[in-house]
Amino acid sequence: MANGQVAPAVGAVAGTYRRIEENVERVVQGKQEVVRLALIAMLAEGHVLVEDVPGVGKTLLAKAIARSIACTVRRVQFTPDLLPSDITGTTVYNAETHDWEFKPGAVFANIVLGDEINRAGPKTQSALLEAMEERTVTVDGTTHTLAAPFLVMATQNPIELEGTYPLPEAQRDRFMMKVTIGYPSAEAEVQVLTTHGAGDAAAALAPVASAADVADLIDTIRHLHAAEPLKRYVVEIVRATREHPAVELGCSPRAGLALLRAARAAAAVAGRDYVVPDDVKALARPVLAHRLIMTPDALMAATTPEVVIDDVLGRVPIPSR
Repeated sequence: MANGQVAPAVGAVAGTYRRIEENVERVVQGKQEVVRLALIAMLAEGHVLVEDVPGVGKTLLAKAIARSIACTVRRVQFTPDLLPSDITGTTVYNAETHDWEFKPGAVFANIVLGDEINRAGPKTQSALLEAMEERTVTVDGTTHTLAAPFLVMATQNPIELEGTYPLPEAQRDRFMMKVTIGYPSAEAEVQVLTTHGAGDAAAALAPVASAADVADLIDTIRHLHAAEPLKRYVVEIVRATREHPAVELGCSPRAGLALLRAARAAAAVAGRDYVVPDDVKALARPVLAHRLIMTPDALMAATTPEVVIDDVLGRVPIPSR
């Protein structure tokens, strides 16, 4: 896409985003920022990990986004007995044709809803690594390309530890963002009773965009302008996490790429064809915090990754015009 075509296309990004956002918010009340972050991750070709206590709408958020887009959707209930082949697919012998056939797994969809991902074992969790990073699946030496767009929205419960397996660092790094929903306000909770008291409100949602629409928006966002000083700002933030005294393992270059892609999506959603430092700062927490491994001393002092990110943002100079 030529640079001269980016600016008009940004208006289409903002308009389509607004339709999807309004549709999702019909059933996810009082959580506009959470909906915004999830949609930005989708437009930035990322994946979202939704972590929160039971009953606050984690699965509902994923279902509402899936139903708002006319695309293929697969839901996976992660359990201890789930096999990697259930995720990626397997090759089976067809007695009629006397040949081997590939049977696609649950990951072959535009949107994959992974419910309670930490209930599956590490081997099954790792089956998603190639799909989330490279948009391909390799089975028996053959590589299969996944559909575009491709989004994994996974949920996990942070307080119920029995029968769960913590996500490995490599798996967490594949998620562009980790978001928490939190309890709604009193007014929003009354709206929840009104909206959902009679049944599954998400089932009544009609699509307001197609998979092709979203793919076009993603292509537009890839070409949004990010100035050289802003790219250096992203790199300095990422490097500062590695040098922070409370961090044992900081963010990788993949984290910097994710932060820049998310900032481009945020700029397009705001109707701009260029990225500003505020886009980066606003997304630093959800994009970077879950990737940090804290030192034992920091854990003892109850220093959270979010505190580290805020400290880093306060220390790294903001680029001027």
